[in-house]
Parts: sequence; C-alpha cells; structure tokens
Amino acid sequence: MMKQENEQSHARNTPNPSLPGLSPMDPSRRTLDGHTRPCEDCGAVNWDFDISRGEITCGDCGLVAEENVPDPGAEWTNRDNGEDRSRVGRPMTYTLADKGLNTTIDVRDLNTGIASRHGMSSQARRDWRRRRVIDERSKTRKSRERNLVKANQFIRDRSGLPAPLQEEAARLYRRLSGEGFVTGRSIAGVTAACTYLVARQEGLPRQIPDVAEAFDITEKDLSRLIRQVSRRLNMHKITAPDEYFDKFMSDLGLEPSIRTPLDELWNTIRPHDDVWQGKKPMGVAAALIYKAASAAGSPRTQSEVCSVANVSEVTLRGLLRIIDGLLDKIRQYQNLQ
Repeated sequence: MMKQENEQSHARNTPNPSLPGLSPMDPSRRTLDGHTRPCEDCGAVNWDFDISRGEITCGDCGLVAEENVPDPGAEWTNRDNGEDRSRVGRPMTYTLADKGLNTTIDVRDLNTGIASRHGMSSQARRDWRRRRVIDERSKTRKSRERNLVKANQFIRDRSGLPAPLQEEAARLYRRLSGEGFVTGRSIAGVTAACTYLVARQEGLPRQIPDVAEAFDITEKDLSRLIRQVSRRLNMHKITAPDEYFDKFMSDLGLEPSIRTPLDELWNTIRPHDDVWQGKKPMGVAAALIYKAASAAGSPRTQSEVCSVANVSEVTLRGLLRIIDGLLDKIRQYQNLQ
C-alpha cells in the first residue's frame, strides 16, 4: 500500500514528457497575449514586455518581436499633485467661476430629439428646463461669483492670450477678488491689467493701447490699474525693447535675416542703460528696427514704423539722434584704442 502511494506521488510531481519549450508545465515557458509560439531565432518561449519602451522581446536571445505596443494598464491621472488617483473628470481651471467642478444641464439635451429618444415626455422636459434655470441661478447667487463669471468671460473673449496664460490671468484676478482689490474698480479694467501683466511676465508683451481697445477702457485708466496691480502682486518688471522685435518685424513684413544685425545693434547699446531705460521700449525697438532695416537694404518709412509701434515720428527721430550719438562715441573710443 505504501509503495503504491509513493508511485502516485512521484507521478504527480513528474512533468509529462513533451517537446522542450512547449510544455505547459515547463517553468521556463513564459507567454504573452499574441505571443505563445517559440522564438524564430532561438526556439525558446520566454517573452518579455517592456512597458516603458512598448516592446515585446525574447528573454533568451533579445529578439524584438513587436514594437509600439499600447500599455494595457489603467490611465491613472493626478491633476492636483495630491493622493487622489481618479480616472474621471477634467482638471480644475481658473477660467470658470466654479473651477469646472459643477454639473451643467445642457439645454441641447432638452430641446432636441435626444430627450424623446430616451423616453422623456414633454412635461418632463418642461420640468427639467425649469430645474436648469434654477441650477444656473444658484451658481451665480453670490455677488463674488457673478463677478468671477464676468471677469472670466472678459479674459476668454478679449485677452487674445493662449490658454495657459488665460489660466494665469484668471488666477491673478481671483486672487485680487479674494483680497477685496476689485471692489469699487472696473471689472474690465482689472482683467485688462492682469492680461497685460501676465503677457509681460511671459515674454509676450502687449501694448497698452491695444489692450485698452480690446477691453473698451481708456489708456489712462489701464496704466493706473497696471501700476496698482503690479505693486499689489509684486510683478514689477522692466520691459526690454527686444521683446517687441518679433512682433514689429512681422507687422512690417521684414525678412528674418534682418534679425541678426538688429540683435548686434541691440547688444551694442544694451549695456548703456541711460540711453534706453526710462524711455518707451516700443519707441526704442522701432528706432533700432528702422536703422537695421535701412542698413540691410529693406528700408521702411518712419510713418510705417511709427504706426506699428504706436509712437510719433517726433519721438522716433529723437531716439534715432540719441542712438546715433551713442554709436559715434563708441566708434571714437574704439579708434582711440
């Protein structure tokens, strides 16, 4: 009896004989979905999946059997750098008063054939339309929420900024609103100031006349609000003339090759702060572009340059005299050496 039990135990522990590399009991056999056959080069069944590279390779000889394999894992997202790893919902945005977290009842779902296809009666649709109106009113019941809705609409429709910069401008306005700075001031004016300051911080400067026209406020009011907001948020920055080179050259239709002599001219006068600081950076940029274009054989008239830079011809000629005088002194100093 003992002998028979030992034989049965030995039979259970002994794998069934079969071809090497093809036995399901073979511990060296490792398959993947779609890859169960032996390797074409070495004949082994030892497939590895590299998630980072998206490749399926043979673990023995290194043959790459498949490339660009999609990751079958879950698409975990972490929008706010917290512990939540939810797979649903859009990221929060400051360009919406509720940061995009509220639920919205779309009017199109109630007025089209979608509601009928889902079995909603006319009475049910009327009820849901009334609930939708109540829901929209409840979202803007507080004055601060209505203020944010109006401000975000200004930023989205009139700023002309890319989406990431619109997000930053809306964040600045929300901060100012929370600190009580907006009370007693124009919503359009504060949003225009935030737009101007964000563009200046990110190296995409906007001219005050253009921003004032877009937000339908006066240049004087916008300039005052820019000073107040920049002082409040500590966003002081000296705008250099070279930040306007690309825009002015594009508006004037100049060739990109002019940028090289223009940069050389700017690098020459840049160390001399007394020449360009304290003056309109748009005017200095216009004067440099005027000189570089004339020297490169693609001249533009003073009126054309001034219309692009929003400066007067008198200002342009005065800056040209200052720059020419500086360049003459530099040449004289170099000749003496």
